[in-house]
This record gives sequence, structure tokens and C-alpha cells, in this order.
Amino acid sequence: MEHIALYRAWRPQSFQDMVGQQHIIQTLQNAIREQRVSHAYLFSGPRGTGKTSAAKVLAKAVNCERGPGPEPCNECPSCLRITAGNVMDVQEIDAASNRGVEEIRDLRDKVKYAPTEVRRKVYIIDEVHMLTTEAFNALLKTLEEPPSHVMFILATTEPHKLPATIISRCQRFDFRRVALEEQTAHLSAICEKEGITADVNALQYIARLSDGGMRDAVSLLDQISSFTDGKVTYEQVLGMTGGIPSEQFARLATAILEGDMGLLLELVEQLMHEGKSADKCLENLMYYFRDLLMIKMVPGADQLTERVLNPAEFKDMATAFSRDRLFQIVDTLNKYLGEMKYATHPQTLFEVALMKLCSLQQEESETPLGALQAGSGANAPAVHSGELDLLKRQIVALEKKLEQALQSGGISGGGRDGASSAKSNSAPSSAPRISAPSKMPPNVDKFIAGKDSPDFAAIYKQWSLVLQGVKEEKVTVHAWFVDGEPVSVMDDAVLVAFKNTIHRDTTEKPANRQVIENVLAARLGKPYRLVTIMQRDWNEAAQKSVGQPSKEELRLEHEHDTAEAKSEPWIDEAIQLFGEDLVVIKE
Repeated sequence: MEHIALYRAWRPQSFQDMVGQQHIIQTLQNAIREQRVSHAYLFSGPRGTGKTSAAKVLAKAVNCERGPGPEPCNECPSCLRITAGNVMDVQEIDAASNRGVEEIRDLRDKVKYAPTEVRRKVYIIDEVHMLTTEAFNALLKTLEEPPSHVMFILATTEPHKLPATIISRCQRFDFRRVALEEQTAHLSAICEKEGITADVNALQYIARLSDGGMRDAVSLLDQISSFTDGKVTYEQVLGMTGGIPSEQFARLATAILEGDMGLLLELVEQLMHEGKSADKCLENLMYYFRDLLMIKMVPGADQLTERVLNPAEFKDMATAFSRDRLFQIVDTLNKYLGEMKYATHPQTLFEVALMKLCSLQQEESETPLGALQAGSGANAPAVHSGELDLLKRQIVALEKKLEQALQSGGISGGGRDGASSAKSNSAPSSAPRISAPSKMPPNVDKFIAGKDSPDFAAIYKQWSLVLQGVKEEKVTVHAWFVDGEPVSVMDDAVLVAFKNTIHRDTTEKPANRQVIENVLAARLGKPYRLVTIMQRDWNEAAQKSVGQPSKEELRLEHEHDTAEAKSEPWIDEAIQLFGEDLVVIKE
């Protein structure tokens, strides 16, 4: 006798044979019993959950010669012929291949004729979402008000593609995925009737692979039983389906926990030699860590997942990982799983994903030195111990430089010549200024002669544009250069006077000078050299040129400079610690 596939041989022939859809079965049986059968039904749900089978059972139930009743007898000629598909009044139409408006118009024309063989005409339209818009429009009026002898049953896996006008004219039933326990029990009953010996673990794994579809589970059982000669074991199911036992996932998780990349690569190579798919391995590994996270965070979570066969082993592994680490692992695996769809070498990407998981712990403890910002205070992130030692050495070197500068008079303070000098390390606001050696530029007399020239007046008016240009070019240079003020011009040189020595010295650096001179050429229309001078030296030279005595003691510079002296050591220290490129000075 010709072999019939198990899913066909075990196709439900009555409502009681259906698995996992009790909410639908009871509603339909009550409607038949009370003679409240609707003219149109919509059966929607995942594949293999019994939509078309339920439609055929309903067609037999309303046309049974011993009924209509809540169950077809499956013995009368009508039931037998409907089961065999030999009744012209019960038609199963594939909308995927009959999706045009002409086919629906032909159906609409035939609907008005009375049935010739059974009590009611039944049209089962499978995959109805494949119909065109014109076909739906042609079906609409007939579906709403068909003759009393006609029943429409629409079946689809994608109800969201149906027009709302179609859905509103039908009674909708949503078929759900069959639960793991119900699938396992049904598979066990089939094995008992078919003479197949199967382990419970094997049947559970087959049920999990079917993703809630009963037809898929029965088909897989048929395939595996043929391979194993009627004896189905858990190992054989894994070998045929390309599955991975939880023990191998446990070894992978242990290698990740210990950071053993060598062992990880060996395990991956072993999986590939066994014919496993890299993308499936990565997907199942993500599910494994998801289950670990569920068991760690939710009490009794081993009942919430259908993949956990041995909860005790999962609990031990879940205890070894922290909650944050599990979140990171799941996020990382999910990211690489999305990228694997487009990967040319999936195995390489799988290996990279596992090595990334090993390095998560090291990445958490490492923070680059550039992540520190000057003045961040308590909000500064933790640094690596080696970088912390480097910072300490730099601070010690900076303190030595400051001490040498103080002894040589290289740092300007808050007082003038003749003021009392403080020898203690007091706050910057109370420290006296130590006069720095004068650094007079050449040709000061020519600059003094040009301080009232029209060229200087034009440059002075555009100085705000120059400062803005320097800020746009490099904000750190602007922070130092803004302390200066143009005081004169001579031929191709602009003289800028500074109040503080550190601002002048930093501006004089070749890289900073180049930035400023480029902006001068761009904003003033011709190239200019930058020449600098201290403000007090410029005032003394200008007063001498007109024969006035020096009046430095009457200037109000002390209070202003004292305020700036508070910030200058911090800015200088930040520059020395982190380098000029990493320090951002905000006004």
C-alpha cells in the first residue's frame, strides 16, 4: 500500500481530533447545536494550527446527513465524499493561484444556484490575503449578503493584509500556537498508534522546533522515524535537525565566563565539523542566555520557557553570571545575529561575537585617558591603574616645574614691584605677583608712532572679527589670545599687548602663532605678522615717548589680574596634564 504522510493520515476529521484550539471548537459546536451558524467565517493564525482542517470539519458538520450536529459522523455518504473532496458544492479554492477578479466574478455568479448534493454550499478560500484589491471588491457584496444556502470560510496566515470591510463581514477566529505539552501528548499518541518508539525528550525537542505548528511537528516526526527505523532518540533528533544539546551551550557559557578564547574557538570548530549552521548556533546561544536571564531574575521562570529541560543546571549557570553581564551578552548576540544575515562568512562572525563576549569584562574596567575632562571633578570616570600612575608622575613633574618657575620669577602674580612678597604656598588670590623679565619687541618706537594711524584704526574696528575667526579655527588658541588687545600696527605687523605672561607665552608658540596669522590674513585682507608685548611695558614705553612719568601705582590692574590668577594655574595645569588638544575651555 502506498505510504501516506503522517500529517495527512492524522489530519483532524472531527472537532475532537483538533489539538489546542478548544476556544474555537466550543464556539463552533455551540453555534451548530443552536442553529446559529454564520454565513461567513474568518480563520486566521500561524501555519499548521488547523485552520483549513477546521473549515473542512465545519463543512461536514453542517452537511452531515445525521445532523447538523456538533460533530460530523464521518460515516454517511456526505461526510465521506466531503473528506475525499468529491462534492462539487464544497469547494476549496487556493487564493494564491486564483487571485484575480475574473475568478471571483465566476464564483459570484455560481453562488446563486442552489446546492445539488448536500444541504449547504461551502466555499473555503485558503490564503485569502493573496486576492487582489479588485477581487476583494467583487467579493464584498456577495460576502455580506449571500443566499441562505451558502457559507464562506476564509483562511489566512496574515489577517492584517485583509481590507477592514472584509473582516467586518465575517466572524473572526484566531488560531493560537499549540502549547508544548499538547503537542508532546499528541505526538506520543501518534507514536503509540503507529508503533514508533520515541523518547519523551525527543518528542519535546521536535515540538519546540515546530514553533507551535502541529503539522510541522507531525511532519518532522515522520521524517525522523523513517531515518531511525521506528526508534526515535534525543541524540538522533539533534543529529538530523542540526540542533545543539544544552550541554554544549553550557560549555560555551563556561568558556565565556572564564574568558577562555582558545576553548571557545575549539568548540566553534567542533560545531562546524558536525554540520551545524553558524547562524542557528548564534540564535540558539542567544536563547540560552535569555533563559539564564529569565531564571536569574524571575522566580519560577523555568515554567515560562519551553526550552529548559533541566532547570537545576540552568540555575547553577545563571548564578555564575551577573545580571548586567547577561544583559550585555544578550544585546551583543542580538546585534551580531542581525549582521549575520548579510555576512559572507557566518562562521567568522560567530567567532568574533564569542570573542567579543569574552572581552566584555575587560572593556568594563578600561576607560581611555582621553575620556577624562579637565575640571570634571567628582564626575570623572574611573581610570586604569597604569593611567593613574602616569597622572601622578605628571603631577609631580608639574609641581617641580612650578617651583622652579617661582624661584626664577617666571610666573606673574597679583602684586607690582615694591609689593611685599609672600613665601608661603597660599591661595592664588592672596599670592603677590612676581614681575617677569621684560621681553620688549624690536622697533617699539615705530609701533608707538603708528598707534594713532588710520591703518590701526581700521584694524581695531575689525578686531572682533579676528577673535571670532580664531575661535572658529581653534577654540583653545582663542582662550589664550582673547586676553590680548591690539595697540598698534607697523607695515606688515600687528602689535598685541597682553596683561598676563602665560597668555602671551602660549600665544607665541609656533603652532598657535600660525593659526592667528592665518586668520589675520583672511579677515584683514592682507598678511600680517603677530608681534606681542606685555601691557605694562607698552604703557611705560608710550608714556616715556610723551615725557610723562610712570603711574603704574595708580592702575586698577591688581584686582583684575588677581581674579584671573585664580583660574590661570588650573588652566595651565590642565594643559600640562592632558595636552592642549584635549582641553576645552568654555567661557
